Amino acid sequence: MSKASTMDIRLADEQDLPRIVEIYNAAVPSRRSTADTETVTPDDRREWFRQHEPARRPLLVGEDEGGIVAWMSFEDFYGRPAYAHTAELSIYIAPDYQGRLLGKRLLQRAEALAPSLDIHTLVGYVFAHNTPSLRLLRASGYQEWGRLPDVARMDGSDFSLCILGKRLDSAPAPLGQPA
Repeated sequence: MSKASTMDIRLADEQDLPRIVEIYNAAVPSRRSTADTETVTPDDRREWFRQHEPARRPLLVGEDEGGIVAWMSFEDFYGRPAYAHTAELSIYIAPDYQGRLLGKRLLQRAEALAPSLDIHTLVGYVFAHNTPSLRLLRASGYQEWGRLPDVARMDGSDFSLCILGKRLDSAPAPLGQPA
């Protein structure tokens, strides 16, 4: 049985922040999953963490054998009231656990949870060269709604950003129940 099949998904608590940051920082050098060019510290991300209200914009972690191996967050899209039913979704997976379908499990959980958060649309911002993330989202029915050519510059190279989205039309799955 693969490790992906044993992953439990739960709400993050503040003691998880160092591991969440560690997983995020592992993505920085690849220049594939984040536009941050320097690593961050738990203190840098503490306010961001506290903004994730469980009833509205939760931050979830995936655990395997008691250790956090992935995380996912819902964030406000564009910060205006008319967009309250749309959320940006971010998923990060520890390097040793990538390629084990954890992203798919987290994405399915996000979609199942979204209606109970009054979210009708999910969007993701993905670098055009991030083939695994694009493949995951497209396989899950997300469509490219926009592309911002060469908007990011890292290490002297320009990178394009794809905006993918999906309109959700399913019944809510309460946070405490598996999806």
